[in-house]
Amino acid sequence: MTRITTAALNLNAERNLQAAMTRLATIQNKAGTQKEIGKPSDDPSGTANVMALRAEQRLNTQFSRNVQDANGWLSTTDKALTSATDIIQQVRDLTVKGANDGALNPDAKEAIALELDQLLNSLVTAANTQFMGRHVFAGTTNESEALDKTTYQFHTTDKVERRIGPNSMVRVDAAGATVFGEGDDSVFKLVKNIADALRAGTNISPKIGDVDKHLQQVLGAQATIGASHAAVLAADDALLSDAVSLEARRSGIEDIDLGKVILELKTQEVAYQAALSAAARTLQPSLMDFLR
Repeated sequence: MTRITTAALNLNAERNLQAAMTRLATIQNKAGTQKEIGKPSDDPSGTANVMALRAEQRLNTQFSRNVQDANGWLSTTDKALTSATDIIQQVRDLTVKGANDGALNPDAKEAIALELDQLLNSLVTAANTQFMGRHVFAGTTNESEALDKTTYQFHTTDKVERRIGPNSMVRVDAAGATVFGEGDDSVFKLVKNIADALRAGTNISPKIGDVDKHLQQVLGAQATIGASHAAVLAADDALLSDAVSLEARRSGIEDIDLGKVILELKTQEVAYQAALSAAARTLQPSLMDFLR
């Protein structure tokens, strides 16, 4: 026969109560933190997966910030090019008007020249457009102005690019020299020459073709910027979709199912109360306790 002593009963009851209490505390902690994994040892494999997903989320967040910055650059550049297109179109209209020598007296030509002077200033302003203190037509230059107003040369250095995906880079600025030309071949010099020719009484009909050439250059640059902008907007949508997917995957591993945990919590509370009740009935005082 095996004799079960009071001490053995006490020890067994204490062990069972401690196990029930531990299970209850674990469920209470999950309910409080709403996390399935409280420490790496709870689920080593799940912890590794969550860490990898969080790294992907941080990368996704950085790409999203880059996309927002690229969107700002490209929107600003596109607006500047739209303004430049409108200005050059006005220059063309005035050039066509000024080419009609027979219908214009010197005062009328001077008036057109003055309008061209104003348009030249507006064109220079467009070429010096900035986004957050950076010139959109002068790369990474730190000069106060992108365009030298005397020589019509751009202070261009490296191009500005943004990484919008693991394997995707997009240029967010435009080369001023490519868009507007430089020096004597620039649209600025052309507008100035047209105004000077009007004041000198020289026929400006041959200049119309030159204006058209520069207009096409600006329109071509705007088309390139538009394509880059479309790529950035597509990347923004893709990153948003990825962010939702990554969060769902992380939540599925790390976060609790609240309804399931609450049900489990109630079950463990009942189990703990049952263990206490069973222990109270099992460890009744013996005859020796009364004889003392």
